[in-house]
Amino acid sequence: MKSQDNPVSTPRRARGRPRDWDDKTAQNTIKSLDRAMEVFEYLSETQGMALSALAEATGQSAATVYRILVTLEGRGLVEFDPAEQIWHIGPQAFVIGARFLRRTSLVDRARPIMRKLMEETGETANLGVEQEGAVLFLSQVETHANIRAFFPPGSLSPMHASGIGKALLAEMDEDRLTRTLSNQNLEAFTDHTVTDLAQLRADLTRIRQRGYSIDDEEKNLGMRCIAAPIFDVHGEAIAGISISGPVSRVSRDDIDRLSAPVVEAAQALSLAIGGRVSP
Repeated sequence: MKSQDNPVSTPRRARGRPRDWDDKTAQNTIKSLDRAMEVFEYLSETQGMALSALAEATGQSAATVYRILVTLEGRGLVEFDPAEQIWHIGPQAFVIGARFLRRTSLVDRARPIMRKLMEETGETANLGVEQEGAVLFLSQVETHANIRAFFPPGSLSPMHASGIGKALLAEMDEDRLTRTLSNQNLEAFTDHTVTDLAQLRADLTRIRQRGYSIDDEEKNLGMRCIAAPIFDVHGEAIAGISISGPVSRVSRDDIDRLSAPVVEAAQALSLAIGGRVSP
C-alpha cells in the first residue's frame, strides 16, 4: 500500500482567543472604549466631579465625556446628582467588583472565620473595608437570633460612626488620618455619635492601644458593635471584622468577653491572607 504523507501540524490556538491575540498594537484596541474606561477609572478615584472638571482632568472634550457618562449611567456604573451637578461612581460598579472579590483571598478566607465568630458570640459578624472615606461592607454572617444587625454587602457607613470605620481610622498614620478626617462630615446620627474632632481622635488613641473599637449606639440606637482591624503583609490595616447586636445582648459588661473573639478572628484572618499581627 502506498503510504500517505503526514499533514504538517500547526500550533493549536487556545479557545476564546483570536488569531491576533498577542498583537497589542493600536489597531487591536477600541479607542472609544479606552477613552470611556479612562473617564470611569478617574471618576472612581474621586469623591465625585463636575462634567467640566472631569473633561479637563482626562483631556477630553466635555461633549465626549458627557456621552461616555450617559452611556455608563445607563449601565448603573455612574450616577448623577442633579442638586450638586456632580457625577459619582454608581452601584453597579460594586456589583461587578463583588464578582471579582469572590476570586480574592480576603472574602473567601473570611467566611469560615466569620462563621466561627458568629457561633462563638451569637452575634452577626461583618467584614468591611475603607472606600472613599466610608466603610464598604463586603460580607456578613447573620446570627440566628430574632433581633439582629443587618449590613448587606455593598452598604456604606460613615467611618466616624462605625466600629470597623474607627478600627481602620485608628491604624492610619498621622498624615493619612488628617487627610481622611478633613474630608469627613462628622454627622450626628444619635445622641451618642462622636462629632467633636478632638474627642474622636482621643477615642482613636484608645482603640489603637486596646486593639479593638466600639460603636456604642453611635449609628443606630439600640445597637452596639465591636470591631478589630485586619492587616496585610505590609502590616497595613486593609479591612475590619466586627460583631453587631442589640445592647440587650452586647452590654457594656459583656464588651471584655466579646472583644476577645473579635480580636482573635481579626488575627486569624490577617494570618490567613499572609498578613502580620501584633506579637
